[in-house]
Amino acid sequence: MFGTILLDVVLPIFVLIGFGCIMQYYFRLDLYTLAKINFYYITPAVVFTGLYNSEISLMLMGEVSLFYALYIAILYVISTTVARSLKYSPGMRGAFTNSVMLDNSGNYGLPINQLVFKGDPLAISVQALIMTFQSFVTFTYGTFVVQNGKANTRKILINFLKMPVPYALALGLLLNLLHSPLPNLLAEPLNYISQSMVAVALLTLGAQIVQYPFRLRRTAVYISMVLRLIAGPMVGFMLVLLLGLKGIPAQALLIASGMPTGVNTSILAEEYKNEPDFAAQTVLLSTIVNVITMTLLISVSRHLV
Repeated sequence: MFGTILLDVVLPIFVLIGFGCIMQYYFRLDLYTLAKINFYYITPAVVFTGLYNSEISLMLMGEVSLFYALYIAILYVISTTVARSLKYSPGMRGAFTNSVMLDNSGNYGLPINQLVFKGDPLAISVQALIMTFQSFVTFTYGTFVVQNGKANTRKILINFLKMPVPYALALGLLLNLLHSPLPNLLAEPLNYISQSMVAVALLTLGAQIVQYPFRLRRTAVYISMVLRLIAGPMVGFMLVLLLGLKGIPAQALLIASGMPTGVNTSILAEEYKNEPDFAAQTVLLSTIVNVITMTLLISVSRHLV
């Protein structure tokens, strides 16, 4: 099973990431434009169609919300405890907790979800919820802590409200609950946009991470990677069992708990000049090592039926 998952799901993901690395190396792609296409065009379409076509119930939404709240709280406690015990500076503590708590649930998590579950609307809905919660934490707590607690809270919330994904999620869910038919004039374009998610998102990710220099000398990077790729899935597995989740929702949540460190952690660190080298290294190394950990995690998830 391990070999099949590696060849059929995980390695194709990294082939596409590799294409992005090569394209960026030779052609210097416009990363700003690529990011905007993903963020404002493709991802909202995927989230909307996933929620609109799914059979997700309000009870399951509540369970996913509870799972994520417990998951992120436990990771916060673990990461802050480790950072304090290692006597990191306040700035480094913020960068470290971000690297553990904030994962790549969007332009890596959604493609993984689509390939593992073959575009199943219920699985996409679960990942869309996780991605929305993750975005909220990233652009509230993540932004606040990377500035050492000196951020403008009102500005942070306004910036979050400018994001399209929460609105796409809410609209898709509302039309789903109301059983409102979507005109073909809108349904077909949205489906075409959604189908481009895997290729474009992973090309963008490859183009982003190839910019990061590969250095192996910082111990904190390895500690962060272990917490992100090993402790994270262990917490996810424990919560799935504790909440009694089964089937596709349980599998999707477990897989979602094993994503590598999110690119946004590096973007925030660079923007606010807070340990940008550390943040870049955690993104790069955790993404590379995720070839192995994600394959194992998908194998384990198949037993949650």
